[in-house]
Amino acid sequence: MNYRFIKYFLALTVPFLAYFSFNGTGIITYAPMIEAFLAIPLLELFFKPNSNNLNEAEEEMAKEDKSYDIVLYLLVPIIFFLLWEFLLSMRENISLFDKVGRILSMGLICGGFGINVAHELGHRNNKLEQFFSKTLLLSSLYMHFFIEHNRGHHKRVSTKEDPSSARYGENIFSFWLRSVFSGYVSAWNIEFKRLKRINKYKFSLENEMLRFQIIQLSFVFIIYSLFGFNITIYYLCSATMGFLLLETVNYIEHYGLQRKINSNGKYERVQPFHSWNSNHPIGRIMLFELSRHSDHHYNASRKYQVLKNHNNSPEMPTGYPGMMILSLIPPLWFFVMNKRIKKIIG
Repeated sequence: MNYRFIKYFLALTVPFLAYFSFNGTGIITYAPMIEAFLAIPLLELFFKPNSNNLNEAEEEMAKEDKSYDIVLYLLVPIIFFLLWEFLLSMRENISLFDKVGRILSMGLICGGFGINVAHELGHRNNKLEQFFSKTLLLSSLYMHFFIEHNRGHHKRVSTKEDPSSARYGENIFSFWLRSVFSGYVSAWNIEFKRLKRINKYKFSLENEMLRFQIIQLSFVFIIYSLFGFNITIYYLCSATMGFLLLETVNYIEHYGLQRKINSNGKYERVQPFHSWNSNHPIGRIMLFELSRHSDHHYNASRKYQVLKNHNNSPEMPTGYPGMMILSLIPPLWFFVMNKRIKKIIG
């Protein structure tokens, strides 16, 4: 039996620390953030990228091994258990410092794990896995991502028509505004077009976007009914951080990369060089191989455990956590990344 899947249990150290955040005070409330954005980026400075791929036999075994799926499934109850713990913990008489720590920790869980695992499961054909995906997206109130990402982003990636592809010279804060609002509108338009094709009324329960809004508003109302106004605001802050983490990841994944228009007036087929890639091993494990993003866009149905490195993929200078921090300092980001883009363009 192959035990490669065990390494992905390392990702559960962040939810484990989140539990202590919600049941402690002081610096411990920031423990998940310290691991994700201090310890991991520092460690990745000392670990070389690993560009090795599984051989054909190993890939076939890994692809059929359900252990990799179980790791993902476990995160569904874990995330909602942690959300409950968070809401209960915010009833306590704690300092502003502790409140901020817990809100940031919950935001990291919502975005770094809820949306990330939802992204992986949302690409599956299994209805139960798709249900898990939508359930996880609920934690960040970002259920429209299921529509926009799968039926919008993957078709329009690295084009000016894609809300989730950052343009050359665009800073992260402008991108947040454009991507969040344009992505939401895009999801409605995608669903309207689907309903038109099947001759269904736009504003009926056949409209999945409409159902998503009802579910999300009901979810927030339940939290308000059980915990009151202040704690609902704390939750909304965490959910916002969750989807901004996602959009930050979107920013670093496609920044400045552009598909060309061919002789037929259409965009060229998506290739590995249309997404930034990172082979830094710790980030790969902690994010369930999300950083092998070039192969994900080249073959979206490929499960996370068998994603490949491509020699023609543009490489990030460090792993995702470090790149996310870098993106928040636009002058430094442009200094590092624009030079790399110019080398790619030639």
